[in-house]
Amino acid sequence: MPIPVLRRTTPPVPGGPIPPTRVYWGRTYVSVTGKNGEGEEIPLTDFTNSLWPGIVMMPGATGLDAPPFELHADDSPNLDGGLFRDARAVAREVMIPVHLHGIDRQTIKRLKSRLASSLNPKKGFCVLKFAEGNGIPRYLRCYYKGGMEGSESEDQAGFTWTKYGLQFTAYEPYFYSDDVQVASWEFGNVEAFLDTSQALFPLRLNAGRLADDQVVIENPGDAESWPRWELEGPIKAFEFVGPGGQSFGIDAPLDSSDVIDLGRTLTVDTRPGFKTIRDDQGTNYWPLLKANPELWSIPDGTSQCTVSITPGAPSARVRLTFQPRYEGY
Repeated sequence: MPIPVLRRTTPPVPGGPIPPTRVYWGRTYVSVTGKNGEGEEIPLTDFTNSLWPGIVMMPGATGLDAPPFELHADDSPNLDGGLFRDARAVAREVMIPVHLHGIDRQTIKRLKSRLASSLNPKKGFCVLKFAEGNGIPRYLRCYYKGGMEGSESEDQAGFTWTKYGLQFTAYEPYFYSDDVQVASWEFGNVEAFLDTSQALFPLRLNAGRLADDQVVIENPGDAESWPRWELEGPIKAFEFVGPGGQSFGIDAPLDSSDVIDLGRTLTVDTRPGFKTIRDDQGTNYWPLLKANPELWSIPDGTSQCTVSITPGAPSARVRLTFQPRYEGY
């Protein structure tokens, strides 16, 4: 006997919960671009005509949500179980099933060759692009590792079509967006030292020393982000202190000269795998840093950092840039 289903026959009680309204959401766009992200962008979701050659993403993709984590714990011979110590996100494994369809044997062979050439890891990494119905893209940098070896079984290939399960490894397991956050400091000689009549970013500061200025940073991502600092001379000294107390900077020379000369731009790139402090002429400033420098990251959410700048002239400028990172697309 079927269980009866209760249905509302009267309007909702005033002041009660309001039923949610369905929001239209377009289909997700997916593409892959090889050769270090500089090759041809190959769409995987815009196959609209069954008579035209194309590549379409099939259901069953895996590895596109939260990244995998590696847990570390300490064991004790006198206690049951273990004690959690820390965790870290590890390389992400992604599989995307695709269907290649051609109008004849020549087109399917060209499709396979085109895709294999674009994904070849010896030519560089691939960029998987995902754009949801809101049009905001997310990018995952990864390397192709397998899946196009091919099978001629009846359910895997035909005279004008074939199926693959493309396998990728993303050693950087987070997705990035186009939303590059920017804050800048300009040292003019007509404004007040700290102009509070405008929005927080960009800040416009008068010539002099910006000492221990607390700056609020909003990181909309799901994980910490690694900033890039650009300092345009002349600047005599600087120091940046992160939310956790980590810091790096360069003291003013004893002869009161400029650390960064007029016309030079020093870039501090804190991203893992980069970690460089060089000016636009390639000069390495790392030996000039204070003892025990830490190129800190910006945590997700709202945090504060301390910026201390001693400009050598009103033309000095400081710029902060970072890309939010996300756990899924």
